[in-house]
Amino acid sequence: MDDTPVRTRMSIRDLIAEATAGLFARPGRTFLTVLGTVLGIGALVATLGVAKTAGNQIVGTFSELSATSVVVSSDRGFFGQQAPRIFIPWDAEDRISRLNGVVAAGSMASVQVGNDLTRSVPINDPLGQTEFQIPMIAASPGLLGAVRGSLATGRWFDSGHSERSDRVAVLGRGAAQKLNVVRVDQQPVIFVGESSFVVIGLLADVDRQSELLNAVIIPEGTAREYYDLETPESVQIDTEIGAASLIASQAAIALSPNDPALLRVQKPPEREDLRRQAEESVNALFLVLGGISLLVGAIGIANVTLVSVLERVGEIGLRRALGAARRHIAAQFLLESTGMGLAGGIIGTSLGVLVVVIIAATRTWTPVLDPWVPLAAPAVGASTGLVAGVYPALRAARLEPVDALRSGS
Repeated sequence: MDDTPVRTRMSIRDLIAEATAGLFARPGRTFLTVLGTVLGIGALVATLGVAKTAGNQIVGTFSELSATSVVVSSDRGFFGQQAPRIFIPWDAEDRISRLNGVVAAGSMASVQVGNDLTRSVPINDPLGQTEFQIPMIAASPGLLGAVRGSLATGRWFDSGHSERSDRVAVLGRGAAQKLNVVRVDQQPVIFVGESSFVVIGLLADVDRQSELLNAVIIPEGTAREYYDLETPESVQIDTEIGAASLIASQAAIALSPNDPALLRVQKPPEREDLRRQAEESVNALFLVLGGISLLVGAIGIANVTLVSVLERVGEIGLRRALGAARRHIAAQFLLESTGMGLAGGIIGTSLGVLVVVIIAATRTWTPVLDPWVPLAAPAVGASTGLVAGVYPALRAARLEPVDALRSGS
């Protein structure tokens, strides 16, 4: 009698048929198990798509105003803080204006007026409030263009006003409302403490440096003469499109050739940096949620596959008795768990792409999604199911035929 063990074979077709039968034996339970993977994969795909779409939208609407603004200030000292370690030169506007790509440039600094209040009448009216604590800012002639400001009436001071230290002022919109100054054709005068200034213009609006709207603005030369202003605190630069990075690298050298590192330069973020920051901000939060959902789905697949092994002990024993090898039993349950993961990955990918399209449509955005995402997501789902089914499959394969037949039903 030949005791040589018989080599058993099970075709891939038979294996797929058995696994499919096992999955559809209890379709309700299989559906609920797949649902966890659907949510996990759907969340991952939707997150990647929404992040990509949002990043693309932010770059697409990147503000031309922000892209052309460069601000240079001393490393210490910015509008009333500690004294700067380095002085920005008074001819900063001329130096910066010589750089190729600069549209306009202007310097500014806050003026310390102590406890002096500002009023528009020469005497204090006891019947109403006529004195206000209004900040004063010294500005160079080119600042109006650099901040893209507009005047409601009157004019901005020029270099002659600054060189002669003329006591003239331009009122920001908020300051003019407080002081009840609405026109300049009759040369209204305001008083800061005991010092008088002729109002030559009213500022209507600015696109940058909004603090100018609530301030009394005087020429730099006037601030140097009457308030001992030592240095400008910052330089606002308006550049041509695409020149901001170049100007940012040259401005500090132009203003402080000996030690440009002592000046702080604020430049607009690069387009790609802005896109990456937007995507990272969205991904950092929602990828964690998607990963948790996927983990829950994997646990669900493992649990249901293990329960299926326990319920089908008799079937496993019968198959082993008829010649099925351990690898066949393990492969069958691995194929079942992988099939659940793959189904969840496909459905979840479809739902995730649909969510991206819906969100983009509601916000009139152009949906953007990396092409590898819908291809890789089902594979991630299948891999999740495969890993989740390893332990139940090994447990099923270790069952001895006799013990399985005795305990099975």
